[in-house]
Amino acid sequence: MARNLFCFGLGYSALALARRLRADGWHVAGTARTSSRINDLSREGFAAVAFDDSAWSEALQEALENSDAVLLSAPPDEHGDPVLRTGAERLRALASRWRWLGYLSSTGVYGDRQGGWVDEATPPDPSAPRSAKRLAAEIAWQVFAAESHTPLHIFRIAGIYGPGRNPLQALRAGTARRFDKPGQIFSRIHVDDLARVLAASIAKPSPNAIYNVCDDEPASQADVIAYGAELLGIAPPPLEAFAAAEPGLSEMARSFYRDSKRVRNDRMKRELGITLAYPTYREGLRALK
Repeated sequence: MARNLFCFGLGYSALALARRLRADGWHVAGTARTSSRINDLSREGFAAVAFDDSAWSEALQEALENSDAVLLSAPPDEHGDPVLRTGAERLRALASRWRWLGYLSSTGVYGDRQGGWVDEATPPDPSAPRSAKRLAAEIAWQVFAAESHTPLHIFRIAGIYGPGRNPLQALRAGTARRFDKPGQIFSRIHVDDLARVLAASIAKPSPNAIYNVCDDEPASQADVIAYGAELLGIAPPPLEAFAAAEPGLSEMARSFYRDSKRVRNDRMKRELGITLAYPTYREGLRALK
């Protein structure tokens, strides 16, 4: 079994996996953009090398050569996937060494389904530019995997929350807002459950697999924030008409509220044997209180 993982982008989600695997005796290395971030990761015991989407260092090459599983969590930009753009040929020469290659995508590739259900057989139809970039990156990695005979796994991930990134923080800070947008609903996943899914896939590779990664209960953001306020014993923020608030929101926030869908996670559970620690936002937020 693979015991050396390399992560392109040792950020929030990849670190949750890295910490989980390290506890099982794995060696984990990965990339970061700044020297301060590299130092932070090194202090935590992870071997980090610089990667700024334009340069491919010898240190990066050496770390990859010692890896037998690779996680891709760097997001695409306006020029496509940064890892493929800068290192496709180098990666192709190493691909035969890897027993697992994982790409972190988004359920945003399904677009707006007006509250309807989607599963992995649902044809992608992204409605936001950033989701279209995710789908383009998925396709690019699928082409790479087919040409290099690499065991690619794609994870379409719902909204991620967990320690340091959750509605309770905004409620405590007084910055949480609730918008009244009838019918708007979405799925989410606790970062620890995401790490559990990724670890299960590494232990049981299924080349070309695509998994939706989400919990069991899609819900509106307004309901999630209201429940968080109840846990904290404070009044929830008042509902605001979304149409009136929309012009003042960021493009990312507007694109978030543009889509409405429920995401099925049956394949993740069936094929990987996953039992969620946080099957709904209620268990997740209670654990974070």
